[in-house]
Amino acid sequence: MLNVDSLKKGIVIDHIKAGKSMEIYNYLNLDKADYTVALIKNVPSKKMKKKDIIKIENNIDLNLNILGYIDPNITINVIENDKIIKKLKLDPPETVKNVMKCKNPRCITSSESEIEDIFQLIDKEKAVYKCIYCDQIYKRD
Repeated sequence: MLNVDSLKKGIVIDHIKAGKSMEIYNYLNLDKADYTVALIKNVPSKKMKKKDIIKIENNIDLNLNILGYIDPNITINVIENDKIIKKLKLDPPETVKNVMKCKNPRCITSSESEIEDIFQLIDKEKAVYKCIYCDQIYKRD
C-alpha cells in the first residue's frame, strides 16, 4: 500500500471523484507551487469505491464555489499542528461565472467577448446549470 505522510499544516482536498483531481490541480495552478503537493489517484474508498485526494502543504485561498462546481462531493480539511481544525463540505454553487463557456453559437456571449459567461443552477441533485442569456442547459459530469 502506498504511504503518503500526514500534513503538519496545509489543506487536504478529499473525496474527489476518481479522475477529477487533475482538473482541480490545474484549476488551482498547483503545477506552479513551490511547496509540497501530493495528488493521489484511485484510492480505495468504502463509500465511493475509488476516490482522488490532493494534499497541499500550505494554506492557500480556495474558491469554494468553483471547487463545488467541479465536484460538489469533495471535502476540504484544513490542517494545523497535525490536526484537522476545520472540515468543509461543499455544495454546487447557485451561480457560476466565467468558469465554463456557453456552447450555443447564437448566445450573446459568443459574439460579445466582454460579457461574462454566467450560469444558474437549476437542479442541485443532478448539478444542472443553464446559461442566463440563452437558457442553454449544461449538466456537470
